Amino acid sequence: MIKSKSAFLLSAAMVLALLTPAQAEIPNNTIKLGVLTDLTGIATDSTGVGSVAAARLAIEDFKKEKPDIKVELIQADHQNKPDIGGAIARRWIDIDKVDAILDVPFSSVALAVQEVTRNSKTAFIASGPGTSLLTGEKCSANTVQWTYDTWALAHGTALALLKAKKDTWFFVTADYAFGHSLEKDASDVVKAENGKILGSVRHPPGTSDFSSFLLQAQASKAKIVALANAVQDTVNSVKQASEFGIQSGGQELAALLMQVTDVNAIGLQDAKGLYLTEGFYWDTNDGTRKFADRFAAAVGGGRRPTAIQAGVYAGTLHYLRAAAAANSNDGQVVVAKMKELPSKDPLFGEGTIRQDGRHIHNMYLFQVKTPAESKAPWDFYKLVATIPADQAFRPIAEGNCPLVKK
Repeated sequence: MIKSKSAFLLSAAMVLALLTPAQAEIPNNTIKLGVLTDLTGIATDSTGVGSVAAARLAIEDFKKEKPDIKVELIQADHQNKPDIGGAIARRWIDIDKVDAILDVPFSSVALAVQEVTRNSKTAFIASGPGTSLLTGEKCSANTVQWTYDTWALAHGTALALLKAKKDTWFFVTADYAFGHSLEKDASDVVKAENGKILGSVRHPPGTSDFSSFLLQAQASKAKIVALANAVQDTVNSVKQASEFGIQSGGQELAALLMQVTDVNAIGLQDAKGLYLTEGFYWDTNDGTRKFADRFAAAVGGGRRPTAIQAGVYAGTLHYLRAAAAANSNDGQVVVAKMKELPSKDPLFGEGTIRQDGRHIHNMYLFQVKTPAESKAPWDFYKLVATIPADQAFRPIAEGNCPLVKK
């Protein structure tokens, strides 16, 4: 009788164990991260080894909070090609068992990685790409977009300048999806605020001679010549705009995507007076300056972090904290916890992640200083306006993200 009762209790316990959901856990107490970035191409200054360094600094700070959790980091160069980026992401998921993929500059590569990670157990923490599709129609429960997007950049710059009565615009646009998106988003604001678009031209990516495009912009007499391009195209167009005397002739330049490394490449003499929107600037406060010093020590040469590299740090740190809080490395579980927990770090301050995966924080309209105003290396920006977090990004209802409850 006693044996029968014991057998019954044992069987009941086994059934109960099978019916009870297993507690989430991090296997071997180890999290594996992969920085997928541009290590050799045109965005290497604004991402590249700096993004890897930023991730390492986030791991270093997380280890102070959770010393028992081991964090491994690998890196790869996607060569700015969607097929290569997607193939690396697939290998990382299937073979290397990477728990989160970080950075991924260039929208086309990011969209490919997003599809590979969708419905997997790997999270995608995107700081490098700008396409707002990542948190719009193509949103994913595995993805968080941290630093910026085309909507935020275009609306931040356009709305602030239009409020300052700079109401006639001409666009010089890179002829691919990212450039088109920047132009459209800014044009929508110009039209909504009763401004006028006096014309636009499109140039192939990698253009070296902008003369014909800039002459058309100059002839338009538009108050704002808006550059809807990126990295080397932006650098070249700003330099040549200075040579053509566009700013000295009374027009002003607005770069719809520019990083502090781009300004460094152009030089203040040619870039002075240019308007741009950023989510982070290294010389904002004591916290950003302290991080910039750590970053410079890690990468050498006195370099300061870009907003993208700052986004790698902040996104990585919040991911790791959420993984620890959830006691899981399952991508969807951790991203859900990231949305549940408020974020806080010295670079972006306090923030939240919306249901669509969009991280929400302040954005800032800056103007590039003149050489006389700059007091030290990398002292490039002066603040024109702060765009509050609740106004900085596209309203969630307008993104058409399937994850958003109606």
